[in-house]
Amino acid sequence: MKSRVVLIQILVLQLLVVVCVSQNYDFFYFVQQWPGSYCDTSNGCCYPTTTGKPATNFSIHGLWPNYNDASYPSNCDSNYPFDPSQISDLVSSLQISWPSLSCPSSDDTSFWSHEWDKHGTCSESVLNEHGYFAAALNLKGQVNLLQILKSTGIQPDGGFYNVNSITQAIAGAVGYTPGIDCNKDTSGNSQLYQIYLCVDTSGANFIECPILPSTKCSSSIEFPSF
Repeated sequence: MKSRVVLIQILVLQLLVVVCVSQNYDFFYFVQQWPGSYCDTSNGCCYPTTTGKPATNFSIHGLWPNYNDASYPSNCDSNYPFDPSQISDLVSSLQISWPSLSCPSSDDTSFWSHEWDKHGTCSESVLNEHGYFAAALNLKGQVNLLQILKSTGIQPDGGFYNVNSITQAIAGAVGYTPGIDCNKDTSGNSQLYQIYLCVDTSGANFIECPILPSTKCSSSIEFPSF
């Protein structure tokens, strides 16, 4: 009887460990960036060596596990580093939707590796490496940010637009309020850089953000060409 009680206690502890690991974040930020704003800074940008200049479209920056208090886990499991062979069937799609713009030029792999090692490993109890990248591609396929903005007259033409108009256009189309992040161009103008949408812990469904990221945007921001 005593051994049976001990066995039950061990099983309960194992279950608690699994539950704790699986709930090691509250939601995801799904972040897309505008390449024109990435490149139009004092640091500039470099195009991928294998595919050249990316398409004129928002691209994925990352799928980031987050906590409701605005903090986030990172680099959660060094035992499972990025393995390119796990996503070989996704590479062509990732090159289009998740290109690297950092310098020096690369084949995108280092960017994907960074995102998996820093962020993806913190959701590996729900999404393995392949599932993580596939989830991000699926989310991007659900929301065409550029088309949403264009449909309301907000064009990447170097013009300035009210940040509230951008927020409302996306919220009206997606059904949830986005976070808007800005950077500064070489002239010091505030420009549309990144758009945050929140996703449930499964990585499949958009939700209302428990907390929006802090913004560096002016009330009127530039939407540069690319």
